Amino acid sequence: MHNLVAVRQSDEIPEELRSTPIGKLFEYHNLGRSWETCENAELLVVMCMDNRKYLHIPDNFAYIVRAAGANIRRSEFKISFAIGVGAVRHVAMIAHTQCRMMNLVSQKEEFVKGLVATGWTAERAAAHFDEFAPSFEIGNETEFMAGEAVRLRREYPNVVFKPILYRVEDNLLYLISEK
Repeated sequence: MHNLVAVRQSDEIPEELRSTPIGKLFEYHNLGRSWETCENAELLVVMCMDNRKYLHIPDNFAYIVRAAGANIRRSEFKISFAIGVGAVRHVAMIAHTQCRMMNLVSQKEEFVKGLVATGWTAERAAAHFDEFAPSFEIGNETEFMAGEAVRLRREYPNVVFKPILYRVEDNLLYLISEK
């Protein structure tokens, strides 16, 4: 299990992240840093589509890719675009607590009922769940995000990927320790 590193004051930002877009992300979101005018994105944020999360960052500071469970497997082109065209060199990989992409099997009945209520047949909804749920299941959110950061570093060796956890309980970002 990976430990979480709280950032509640500027000296808790690891030295190697200070003065980087990821350090600024923590300053803006957790520490209330005054917003600067940003001409171009400095950061790519990959985070869940969950509606409970909102980052406190200035306009134009970051590209943001939202996907269920912050799972961008088979969507790497979006990352490549931000790196290749947008010239970002820092990526914040943000998972969150209480993610519904964990333990998907337990949500199958609710999923099927919800689609049936919109006109799907139960059989079609169940087959849809069975086909796609395995590729969207993330398991433990911190383990998943740390693993994705490792995987993506191999693909993009000159880009910084940092796994981060957004705690819905306090609306703060925490670094996911990789040691």
